[in-house]
Amino acid sequence: MNYNECIHYLEEEVGFGSVPGLERIQALCNKLGNPEQRLSVIHVAGTNGKGSAVAMLSSILQAAGYRVGTYTSPHLDKYNERFTINGQQISDKDFAAEITLMKEICLQLAEEGQAVPTLFEIVTGAAFHYFEQQKVDILILEVGLGGKYDATNIVPAPLLSLIMSISIDHTDFLGDSIEKIAAEKAGIIKKNCPVVLYSQSEIVYNIMWTKAREMNAPIYCPDHAEVHISSQSLAGTVFSVKTDLLDMQDVKLHLLGSYQIGNCITVLEACAVLRERGLTLSEDSIRTGMKNARWPGRMEICNNSPLVILDGAHNADGIYQLANSIKTYFNNKKVTLILGVLGDKEYDKMAEYILPHAEAVILTEPHSERKLDVFSLARSISDYEGTIYMEKEIENAFEKALSITSADGVILCCGSLYMIGAMRTYILNR
Repeated sequence: MNYNECIHYLEEEVGFGSVPGLERIQALCNKLGNPEQRLSVIHVAGTNGKGSAVAMLSSILQAAGYRVGTYTSPHLDKYNERFTINGQQISDKDFAAEITLMKEICLQLAEEGQAVPTLFEIVTGAAFHYFEQQKVDILILEVGLGGKYDATNIVPAPLLSLIMSISIDHTDFLGDSIEKIAAEKAGIIKKNCPVVLYSQSEIVYNIMWTKAREMNAPIYCPDHAEVHISSQSLAGTVFSVKTDLLDMQDVKLHLLGSYQIGNCITVLEACAVLRERGLTLSEDSIRTGMKNARWPGRMEICNNSPLVILDGAHNADGIYQLANSIKTYFNNKKVTLILGVLGDKEYDKMAEYILPHAEAVILTEPHSERKLDVFSLARSISDYEGTIYMEKEIENAFEKALSITSADGVILCCGSLYMIGAMRTYILNR
């Protein structure tokens, strides 16, 4: 199959959907000779902050001289984004070769009467095979959904399990309470393998600590970090931090968003643990990597006049953090908000957090079967006192925003990664 045929196979023949369980991905990897067992993995879970943590760690490890693979999801534009080595995406040719191999194995499994893997399981199997063939030194592996039953969780003994911020999301799959969701995320903790935990609520911390003790896994959490912020602007953030494991002054971070400081501190803690486990990570490589870290679609500036910001905040906690960032960066600016959400999110709460910071809002629809239509979204925000526009097409929403926003204003796009991906592609090609 060529690249386009592979995309058709994945999206039309296999189709979207998530089914709990590790049996299918394990059967697929068994056919591949279990490449997941020969990879040195840093496994990253959490509701928010996973992608940023992957970007930071990847940049730091590259600065230290390692050949670093990253596997992330979802993508903004192309599946190739999910597979990178030292920041370079997999080629169309190599991606097609991997998916063609996966299809052959899936046909074998079907002929043997075994269950056929899901789309995410197929792509994950391809990732394990690709990164093992490419002989990466370290693979930073992002959980797709949850943890315990996620396809990435067949990795037997990661160098480190990194668990970022946990909040309510994907309740139809993970449970309707923070306790249930935290228990799912804790499923990536492996016997005798260290865990670094983002500073969490006490209830989440206790669940993680209990699971870590059960698995005899050392657990670290920078929950009493001393932090001093020297500067925070669109040029970046400079801050100092001290925990039991680290003491760093004037750390430079170019990833925007007030929430990135907490993500950064957690990654710095992870670096300290990795050094204790034998990885060569100088302070200079940590500083250089953190300064150079980039993550598309997360408080990303795509235009300067007016300022256009894309942020992948797509759940209530993410939107809450974004709202705090608006106060930090754009307190005296007029903000035009482009909002498109999925119908299975807490969109009422998301709107409650973000709308007070916008002078006008343009409602649009993500490219997803799960989208919330603009009319339903409009009804849910009928109390909003600013001006509401409805543009179902993402491209029209952006053009409308340009027409009503002054050169010194801000256009902020958020609500769904599906919407952000399409918006980003449109803006960059415009």
